[in-house]
Amino acid sequence: MSARFLEIELRLNDGLGRLEFGPPVRYMYNPVEYAWETHSAFVRRYCLGGQRILFLGMNPGPFGMAQTGVPFGEVNAVRDWLGITGEVGRPADEHPKRPITGFASTRSEVSGARFWGFFRQLCGEPEHFFRHCFVHNLCPLMFMAESGKNLTPPELSAAERDALLALCDGALCQAVEALGFSMVIGVGRVAEQRARRALSAAGINVRVEGIMHPSPRNPQANKGWAEVATAKLEELGVLALLRNQLPSA
Repeated sequence: MSARFLEIELRLNDGLGRLEFGPPVRYMYNPVEYAWETHSAFVRRYCLGGQRILFLGMNPGPFGMAQTGVPFGEVNAVRDWLGITGEVGRPADEHPKRPITGFASTRSEVSGARFWGFFRQLCGEPEHFFRHCFVHNLCPLMFMAESGKNLTPPELSAAERDALLALCDGALCQAVEALGFSMVIGVGRVAEQRARRALSAAGINVRVEGIMHPSPRNPQANKGWAEVATAKLEELGVLALLRNQLPSA
């Protein structure tokens, strides 16, 4: 299953590589390419097949997946809990204010620390989480303005955004069908809405839900994201699934 998933990602990369982006985009990073060693290690280790739930983020953050190649990939969480390490390259065109230093990065991505920290506390061991769940980003690209400001896909020009997300939507549908997920949980409203639209349009019968994004730019998340996530996942029946994990024999 991991090989099928990586094949879908590589085909998406081929399509994305033919796109061009104008202002406000000045820099574009693709950690699936320059952090392939660690990204593929994450997929091969944790994309197991038979997993029911896909947590879906939007795209990489500058101090998370952009540094480690892992979705929500805050360095400490990836290295110390997920057990993923390795060499990380650099994008061809790099913003001087946003260097890629891989696992040497001293910046912590708050979203990733909150996301993986929550499941570490809940599940104890990553194998317990990944028995039922996998984590992925809809879009593998990170965009930046000339200033170094992070740009999300909704901030791109309409034509460029539509071309980008059409490819990403198609890859998501392929992945959901190939791996047989029964529920997609968008992390943040944009990922949730995009997944619902794409999967519905493709006629794929999968339940789409959402949880609040753990971003520090979200005032509600700063007041207690773990509590909000706990309540939502309990409502969806996911919390009981993860709490009832037993160590493998």
